[in-house]
Amino acid sequence: MKKNMKGAMHKCRICLCLCLLFATPAINGQNLIPSPVSQKPLGGKVRVKSIDARIDKSLHLPAEGYSLTIKGNKAVIRAKDRQGLVWGKVTLRQLEDEKGMSPQTSIVDYPAFPIRGFMHDTGRNFRSVAQLKKELDLFSFYKLNVFHWHLTDNPASRIESKAFPRLNDPKYQRKDRDQGKYYTYDEIRDVIAYARERGITVIPEIDMPGHSEYFTNAFGFPMASKEGMKVLETLVKEFFTEIPRSLCPYIHFGSDEITIAHPDEFMAFCERMARQNNREILAWNPGLEGSGEVIYQVWRAAVGEAIEKTGCTHRYIDSYMGYLNTGNPIFNLYKCFMHTPCGIEKADGKALGGILCLWNDVRVADKSLTFPHNGMPEALLPFSERFWRGGKGVSVAEEDLIPGPSTSLWKEMHDFEKKMAYHRDRFLKDWNVRWVGSLDEHWEVSLPERRGTSIDSMKWVDAWGGVVDIKALAQKHHVEILPTMDAWMKTRIFSPKDTVVYAWVGFETPERSNRMSDGIGYQGQWEAQGRLFVNGNEIFPPEPWNEPGKYRSFDYTWHTALNEIPYTNEQLFWMRKPAGIPLKAGENTILLYCPRVFPNETWFASFIPLSMDTSGHVSEVRGISFSKNWNQP
Repeated sequence: MKKNMKGAMHKCRICLCLCLLFATPAINGQNLIPSPVSQKPLGGKVRVKSIDARIDKSLHLPAEGYSLTIKGNKAVIRAKDRQGLVWGKVTLRQLEDEKGMSPQTSIVDYPAFPIRGFMHDTGRNFRSVAQLKKELDLFSFYKLNVFHWHLTDNPASRIESKAFPRLNDPKYQRKDRDQGKYYTYDEIRDVIAYARERGITVIPEIDMPGHSEYFTNAFGFPMASKEGMKVLETLVKEFFTEIPRSLCPYIHFGSDEITIAHPDEFMAFCERMARQNNREILAWNPGLEGSGEVIYQVWRAAVGEAIEKTGCTHRYIDSYMGYLNTGNPIFNLYKCFMHTPCGIEKADGKALGGILCLWNDVRVADKSLTFPHNGMPEALLPFSERFWRGGKGVSVAEEDLIPGPSTSLWKEMHDFEKKMAYHRDRFLKDWNVRWVGSLDEHWEVSLPERRGTSIDSMKWVDAWGGVVDIKALAQKHHVEILPTMDAWMKTRIFSPKDTVVYAWVGFETPERSNRMSDGIGYQGQWEAQGRLFVNGNEIFPPEPWNEPGKYRSFDYTWHTALNEIPYTNEQLFWMRKPAGIPLKAGENTILLYCPRVFPNETWFASFIPLSMDTSGHVSEVRGISFSKNWNQP
């Protein structure tokens, strides 16, 4: 009798777990991204029939602040400034449900940081004005107020040049990198005006003196030479004449990844050009060092860690939360949510905010794949939340592992997953989002050992989420990382019936910035010699590889022919057809063999159950759940 009671209690707990796990999240007010500073429900829903939206500079709110009240079929928005008015209208749009109904509510809202931006590298891979405008609509919808437009890089300059037309001549540009494509000044002004209407300031970047092969090809001398600086002075003067301060108060001059003979002289030259044209100047850090007037855009995690400890002497922008073209695009979302913006809770005069960066180092043939290959637009959601709301996450050193369910941060992320799922299904259906929530997954992971070590002799530790950074886990437990190693992951899935679910399975995550990778798996095998077992039965890739064994490169491929080969979907697990996972009623054991087969910079293993409809839209699987202790009463 006691045994039966325990079994019944266990089943009740399972049912309760499933009900909580798969309950539809409350819509509207609870699903605003970013979350407002304060919100008071007024009860019930209405169909908004009139909107009274005005700027009131006397409001006791910070810049970009607004208030929104919905009551009795009317929405009233009062904003501190023009941007605040845009954000109030955006919030109103997010509150409306599929039936056109909105909750009666009162909201007061403003950002924690004055700069919240996104950077596109159009120098390496061109994007049309139409594409940029569609993306600007999206940025505005999530209250980003800066578009950092990287207009030049090694392959080409994308700026019309009236003084030096050769800069737009395809013969001086990298082959197959959208040769001859550039933006006319009319198009640049059009994009700036379009962005401004949506609350967004454009920060153009003319990268100098590095990242400028196109310049050397066209003139025969580098930017940092005396002849090059004369040309630059003419180019920049033309740009500032065509694009006045009223359109662009900022200019970014790059300055990174280059060693030159007289760096101080060159940076003084850049600052002088900006100052003469009344522009604020930005530069990358690490990069050539400028004066205290320069706003540093910090891009390396090590510099970010130092800022967390000792602060920064310059005004600075946080881009060290991680580039979207590196790491695992699904894990990057959680990493961004855990990040502490600028290392502090809110802006302080030096910490200005953040810019999320997407660098397309590898050639992109099909531009529609740029976003899904790199976790966009879904990455905007946690970025927007963090840099609008501020607050303290974790240190940079702690961002590579998801904390356990007993922590408040895990609970916050779990709630935010539901918001993200709502936005994916409600607002982002046309964006090919390649993400589903996976925080509930509990894994036991073996600490890495030498290749050939028996699984029975390994030490196991806990990990959470559908993507596990095995390298970070090993480092946390002080395991020396060898060039090749073995690791295993195991979990249990409960299913109420015999069924087949589908899952993305990945044993490697190539960085889209270059082609260092073990490549596509051999025919019938997973990449990186990985293996998957369900209840002791081995599961193989769901369909034959188109290019088995191809694209193996054990070194960086920057500035090589390999970087001119676009990524195909089958090399990226989140773009592939998911594998069928046969489950029996009750408990099922999932076991992954995750070897490190060469000294790659990253070591990720991924197992993410999902549903996919006929249009390719993904969502969470209903009716299964993960647990650490299914056998316990």
